[in-house]
Amino acid sequence: MAGGQERILRRRIRSVNSTKKITRAMELIAATRVVKAQQRAAAARPYSEQITAVIQDLAAAGASVDHPLLREVDEVQKIAYVVITSDRGLAGAYNTNVIRAAEREILDRRADGTDYELILIGKKAEGYFRFRNYRIHSAFNGMSDTPTFENAREVAEVVAGLFESGEVQQVELVFTRFLSVGTQRVTVRRFMPLEASELESDHEGPTADYEFEPDPEAILTSLLPRYVEARLFAALLDSAASEHANRQRAMKSATDNAEELITKLTRVMNRARQDSITTEIMEIVGGAEALSQGGSSRDPDIGSTTA
Repeated sequence: MAGGQERILRRRIRSVNSTKKITRAMELIAATRVVKAQQRAAAARPYSEQITAVIQDLAAAGASVDHPLLREVDEVQKIAYVVITSDRGLAGAYNTNVIRAAEREILDRRADGTDYELILIGKKAEGYFRFRNYRIHSAFNGMSDTPTFENAREVAEVVAGLFESGEVQQVELVFTRFLSVGTQRVTVRRFMPLEASELESDHEGPTADYEFEPDPEAILTSLLPRYVEARLFAALLDSAASEHANRQRAMKSATDNAEELITKLTRVMNRARQDSITTEIMEIVGGAEALSQGGSSRDPDIGSTTA
């Protein structure tokens, strides 16, 4: 019985050890991808900052444009939610937190009588909302791991088309903001219409006086769609870095749990082996005592012959 239990425990230890090797490899891969995602986000930041600075200069120059992206409405009847998740799992609570935040926003606004449309990025969001029969306008897959600016432009075109046509009066962006490797925060941010406060410069002191050609209104009209694409691209990069950071953390936890389980199983196996050895020793000692007792109780004359 003990020998059979020992074989079962050995098999379980080998299985957990194999799992530990996989989770350790995934942890190292995720750690490498976090660094690359941070570098990509840092490389894209100057473009976003520069286009924001140009738009602020245009606003300071007195450019006022009746552009759909800046147009506020008195009554919001339908909101589009752009939800950014991942295509793959094993990332801890990364996808769950984003999906719950989006679902909570939808239910709260529906309670107020506001309808919704969903633009989903990542298979996890699509699978969740489609299974629960939510209305999905568009779904994009294959871009969450390493998003490109073309991916952002593709999504932005769909979102801008919905907004400019008047089908939705507001767009909310639901994603995970990357603050550091150890800290990521789920964020629900208004995406369209653009808030005037975001386009106002907070620079104090003297500023350069620019001459714009063509006029500031024409430039602003041309730059606003690029600004939207840059904001969406930044959110995609933040989400990608957050995904890899969460996966690294989840795989490290899985590796640590596997090591702890291996230690526990090894102790149980050693205890079972000790019990088996103790049982065998007791059986040998008991058998030896039985033989000695049986030998001493025999008649010494038995087997002797009379001369």
